Amino acid sequence: MAILPHKSFALPLAALALAASMGARGGETPDRWWAPGEGRVLPAVLDYENDHGTLRTLVVGGPLKTKGHPFFEPLGPNGRACVTCHQPADAMSLSVESVRRQWDRTKGKDPLFAAIDGSNCPTLPQEARDSHSLLLDRGLFRIERPWPVTSFNGRPVTPDFTIDVVRDPNGCNSGPAYGPAAGKISVYRRPRPVANMKYLLAVGFPYDPKQGYALPLDPDDGKPQSGNLMADNRAGNLRLQMEDAASSHLQMLKRLGPAQRKRLQDFELRVFTAMQVSKTGGAVDTLGAKAGPARLRDSQPGALGSIGEPVWSEFAGWEKISPDDAAKLTPRQLAFRQSVARGARVFRDKTFLITDTAGINSRIGFGNPVRNSCVFCHNMSQMGNDVAPGQVDLGTTTLPFADPWDDLPLFRITCTGRPHPHYGRVIYTYDPGFALTSGKCADVGKITLQSMRGLSARAPYFSNGLARDLRGIVDYYERRYSIGYTEQEKQDLVNLMSVL
Repeated sequence: MAILPHKSFALPLAALALAASMGARGGETPDRWWAPGEGRVLPAVLDYENDHGTLRTLVVGGPLKTKGHPFFEPLGPNGRACVTCHQPADAMSLSVESVRRQWDRTKGKDPLFAAIDGSNCPTLPQEARDSHSLLLDRGLFRIERPWPVTSFNGRPVTPDFTIDVVRDPNGCNSGPAYGPAAGKISVYRRPRPVANMKYLLAVGFPYDPKQGYALPLDPDDGKPQSGNLMADNRAGNLRLQMEDAASSHLQMLKRLGPAQRKRLQDFELRVFTAMQVSKTGGAVDTLGAKAGPARLRDSQPGALGSIGEPVWSEFAGWEKISPDDAAKLTPRQLAFRQSVARGARVFRDKTFLITDTAGINSRIGFGNPVRNSCVFCHNMSQMGNDVAPGQVDLGTTTLPFADPWDDLPLFRITCTGRPHPHYGRVIYTYDPGFALTSGKCADVGKITLQSMRGLSARAPYFSNGLARDLRGIVDYYERRYSIGYTEQEKQDLVNLMSVL
């Protein structure tokens, strides 16, 4: 049975608190937060409200009994399960709103805040809020990568750059146990959604057009890997991703067994999530629109919008709403739907000069600058992620384009071979990104593009939480590329993203 959007009742605050408490214990109104080991049944259709409307999650073949399921059970000593960081209410990712709520409800004792990566560094006093500020304020988990670079199969990679720690505000990139001298580099990133996976695994090309070489082959089945699973592409298939998460985030003392991996993969391939109802515009699959998670469930992945169904054409029916249909809507609903349709057009058609962006203007490159639109990279029909392996440097983690944050580590990268094509020989970055996987200076700052579904449920955005809300996404692109959006175009894009 789905958890339907609640109606507004004038309940006293104490009654609301009691209802939340009962839900947390598995009462008639289950709490939004899925705690490890609850044994709750995951419905085939599950709805949760957020500030923009109603997010819907579909489980093909559901409902699913979660008792004993490896996605929902704590498998390691820290009490976490996969669901801890991939919450259904947050589009199978994690919002800062949920993080702060759990901190307040549990006084920081939830397994979410495990010292290993739910704090800024395990060496800090774990009871203090400031020790978890990056998770509480920007939704960032600590990700520890080996240095020098090691490939997914454990083989060392000789990097063509050196790395020095310029600033280490949290203590996890210096000292006897942390930092490059100790063979470890800590960066801080948002969790990626575990849903709509068939799109993230789809391979659009047999080669990587950004790099100019053939895609790496999956070590398990020999097929090309999509490269769209993880922020730094350190795991190319679901097995590797699961094992990485189990050993790091769950702190499992032994490897996942074959039966556990099979159940995890089966579940992840059956989950689809997207907005179903806009708080302002109504259902996203009415009056000609064809959006929502059922569309994702039923569509084929990997289609390039420029040669197939255009990206976000799900909302084309709202471009010209007939007078009869318009009469069924309030003026506010009509205006919002028209705005969403315009936003889809702006996303596809408003071109601008893309400059000094590794993964686009180099290595092989489309020219520098190149004129194109948002859909140049966000090009997969129904999803808005990249059909090609999506490692691109938008500047979100690298100076001079990144915001000047002093609570993140700052690294100085020095290229020992060729200089970086856009930054030169010396680069300052909060997160070297894909370079920590490839070992190539030219890949510094590259991050795998995010999928765009369920955005409204999982703020903040970009790998380092740079954009606190949907408007922040638009504003960053405006500053980075001097696009020249009008105020109306900015709002249209925000409204589009709010219904994805």
